This record gives sequence, C-alpha cells and structure tokens, in this order.
Amino acid sequence: MDTNVLLQLYGTTQSYYQITDALQQGRLEIAVSNEILLEYEETLPRLSGQRRWEMVWRFLDGVSRLHNNVLYAEPHFRFAVISEDPDDNKFVDCAIVVQADYILTSDHHFDVLQTSGYRPKPIHPQKFIASHL
Repeated sequence: MDTNVLLQLYGTTQSYYQITDALQQGRLEIAVSNEILLEYEETLPRLSGQRRWEMVWRFLDGVSRLHNNVLYAEPHFRFAVISEDPDDNKFVDCAIVVQADYILTSDHHFDVLQTSGYRPKPIHPQKFIASHL
C-alpha cells in the first residue's frame, strides 16, 4: 500500500474504510518494510498530524498482534522496476519479496509493473474494493 493510499485510509474522510475494515477483521494482509514504515512515519505527521500517525501505528500494531496480517519484510535486493520515481521502488521491492498479489496505489508510476514480469500488480483502491472486498 503506497503512502497516498494510507493517507486516504486514515484521513479525516476515510475514503477507503472498507480496506481498514478488512484489515481489522483479518481478511486482508499488508506488507511493510522498515523503509516503508519510515516513509509513513515521516509523511503522515507532516500531512495529517502526529496524532494521526500514532493512531495508524497503533492500528497496524493491533491488527498485527490480533490477526498476524501485517507482513514485515526487509528486501535485500533492489529490483529497480520504477525508473520515473525510484523512491516508489521500496513498495515494489517489499511486494515482490512477500509475493503480494497487488500494490494498492493510484500513482501511475507503478503501471510499469503490469508488464514487468513480477507478480504484484498495481491496483487502484476503488477497483480493489469493488473486486475483492
């Protein structure tokens, strides 16, 4: 799940509450690495406030303890799939390593995954909700 989607999951309007609900019920897994968590920790307080980040952290910790559905991975290889915005590769690397089916994103930089030969495919959160939740 890229940072923009996470912001919308836990923003004031909670655009994608079905995803949060599925995580909370243990029907969905999320994969993160230290690099991803650091981006979340840096971006959420800046855009949504420190309290929002603390709420997200408690939520991820809670569902991880309850359902073991937060997959922690540390990719040791950089696949360098995205050249337009190399910073996005942290999400791709993590998704490839955990053999994820999808990366929830609305960022067009991830479109290169469609033809990359790697398993994870980018999917817009609304499309994911409509077809999987």
